[in-house]
Amino acid sequence: MPNTIERMCPNASATRELGRTLGSVVDAKQVLLIRGGLGAGKTTFVQGLAEGLGCTDEPTSPTFNLVHVYAGGRLPLVHLDLYRLGSEGEVLESGYASHFESGAVIAIEWPERLGALTPTHHIAVCIEPIGKSGRHITLEAIGGQVLPHAVWPAQ
Repeated sequence: MPNTIERMCPNASATRELGRTLGSVVDAKQVLLIRGGLGAGKTTFVQGLAEGLGCTDEPTSPTFNLVHVYAGGRLPLVHLDLYRLGSEGEVLESGYASHFESGAVIAIEWPERLGALTPTHHIAVCIEPIGKSGRHITLEAIGGQVLPHAVWPAQ
């Protein structure tokens, strides 16, 4: 089984669909670290993830609230945005660690702010804009994680 998968997503719908596919098969307590610049499509990917999990509310960027929790699906989703935090200490003060005991799927935007707090086991999601609306998305299983079969490229 591959531990890295690359996908070209020609538009926001395809980015969301990849998130939806992953959300439909991801396990409880899975952590996704989502990297990409401003406007790269991180929240669009998380919206698909929430849809795949069956969450009842559509995610919005939690930049100003730091965290949003979405329920109503087969698993809850905790969506953190660490953009405004500047240190590991601020991450700890935000209550970050408490979410790992909830059994939820955890999606973290701007994970580079975690520093030494970065979870050992996670799926790294890197979103790079291509042209006007396309995205190159890399999913990489880190620390013994396995990418679910549903996100493998078609044979």
